[in-house]
Amino acid sequence: MGEILHQILQMWFNSFSFWIFFVVVFYGASRLNHRHQNRFLLVASYAFYGFWDWRFLFLIFFTTVFEFVSARSLRSSSSSLVKRRWVIASVVVELSILGFFKYFGFFLEEMNRILDWLQLSHWEPGLRILLPVGISFYTFQALSYTIDVYRGLTKPCRQFLDFALYISFFPQLVAGPIERSHHLLPQVENPRPVLDEKRFREGLYLVLLGMFLKVVIADNMAWLSNDVFGREPNLMNGAEVLVGVYAFAFQIYGDFSGYSAIAIGIAKWLGFDLMENFRRPYFASNPQDFWQRWHISLSTWLRDYLYIPLGGE
Repeated sequence: MGEILHQILQMWFNSFSFWIFFVVVFYGASRLNHRHQNRFLLVASYAFYGFWDWRFLFLIFFTTVFEFVSARSLRSSSSSLVKRRWVIASVVVELSILGFFKYFGFFLEEMNRILDWLQLSHWEPGLRILLPVGISFYTFQALSYTIDVYRGLTKPCRQFLDFALYISFFPQLVAGPIERSHHLLPQVENPRPVLDEKRFREGLYLVLLGMFLKVVIADNMAWLSNDVFGREPNLMNGAEVLVGVYAFAFQIYGDFSGYSAIAIGIAKWLGFDLMENFRRPYFASNPQDFWQRWHISLSTWLRDYLYIPLGGE
């Protein structure tokens, strides 16, 4: 019974429970002024995340507090050394948390395989590490803010609650897009446009497109790819493998781009403009063009905060 209730409460964008939640949030936000609207959306965002697993609310709250303090501390300091230490601490702390939750289980499994090969006893931790939903997205978003403050591209946010909403804004919290502070934070801090016919139509188009990509494309391709790759390799021929590969390609595209489209659409209804995240990647003419079209917010984040700082151009 508990597992069934958990599945019902999980806020998938294509679930009935999410749309009940969104109607309540939209109605409540539309009745408030800008300041109270931000507070209401922050509470809604934490409630949304808590529906997935309330135990990880402390993690997103810790990230918010740490990056808020880091950015304000490095900006207020006149010492370049102190500023550098703050930004290094930000990177080390956030990536350590992300690495622990994402890769601890992998390294444990590989270590146990080696111990098994050496005929030694396995090491079983007393705690099973769960992966917090959306941890990569809000960690990268928080890191980009602090790094941009260090680079002088963004001014530190003055209000903690506004910054908390920037980190946890529920439409893009679980599946992106990963927003930059210079784009999303001003939309949090300043009054937003009211919902008019143009914004409603644009949002509706994106939501319907996302639903089509997720429900019609991704979900139907999922059973096909799972059926193919669930068989023994020696029982499949080349044509079946090819069908499975293409089915998986369209499944993963439908999932990612569908959720991004819905996120951008519902954010538009709330007065926010999120960045485009997919631009027909399978029409790319070469690998470089593909990565400029696929999960744009992630690929540009890796370019600006990893590739170029390491010497890329």
